This record gives sequence, structure tokens and C-alpha cells, in this order.
Amino acid sequence: MTTTMTATEASPQGAPGAGPPAAPGPGERGVTTIAERAVERIAAHAVTEVEGVGGVGRRVLGVAVGAGEPDGAAAVSARIKGATASLDVRLSVSYPASVARTTEAARAHLKERVGEFTGLTVSRVDITVTALHSAVADTRRVL
Repeated sequence: MTTTMTATEASPQGAPGAGPPAAPGPGERGVTTIAERAVERIAAHAVTEVEGVGGVGRRVLGVAVGAGEPDGAAAVSARIKGATASLDVRLSVSYPASVARTTEAARAHLKERVGEFTGLTVSRVDITVTALHSAVADTRRVL
């Protein structure tokens, strides 16, 4: 069976020859809200992509327990205000790498990756280096 429709019936807007309806403008689509915790997780993952950066040691009641863990995750806290975010990052750096160069590389990488994934502008990245860890595993002799 074949169904025949007039141009008025086929057109969603009822105008003859009109195409599909135009997409709503940016103000009509709604608002996307990104939680601070989501930004923190994105930043914690992004900082692992930087060479020479490691995680932070565990803390109990604010006191560091153990040294920085090279394979662990960095601790990140984020604050979002409008379309901008600021990050506080706690991480460790591989020794003997330059702390200044490593943290600048981490700062630039975080601004780029968080902006890429979230669309937010990262206005500030404060980095605290909690430990230096050796790139070579410690080996001790037992006598």
C-alpha cells in the first residue's frame, strides 16, 4: 500500500517546501552543569599523563603516612565559578627531575586537558609538591 502526503502534511512546520525544523539556539537548549567532583577526577587522570609526576602519600588526620606513591593518584580539588575553574593539586615529582619544569608542564597540561574535556577555562592551578620519589626502586642489602 502506498500513502500519499501533500507538502503541507509532510512539512513539520506546515509550510509548503519547508525542510526540517532548525536546531534550537544556544539559549534555548538548556544549561550543562559540570560538578566539581567531575572536574577533580578529570584533572587527577590528566596529571598522570605528565612525565615525572606521581601520586601523593596517604594522610591520616592531616599527617602524611609514607612518601609519595609514584603510581598513585594525585590529589585534586576544584572550584568552579561560572565558566572558569581553579584547581589545587597535590602530587609528587620523580627525582632528579626539575621540580619547576615538571610542575610547569603539569600546570600547562592540566589547563589544556581540563579545558578540552569540560569546556571550562582553567584560570589557576596551584600545585603542592608533597614528595620527591626516586625513579629507581630502592634496593637494600640484607646481611
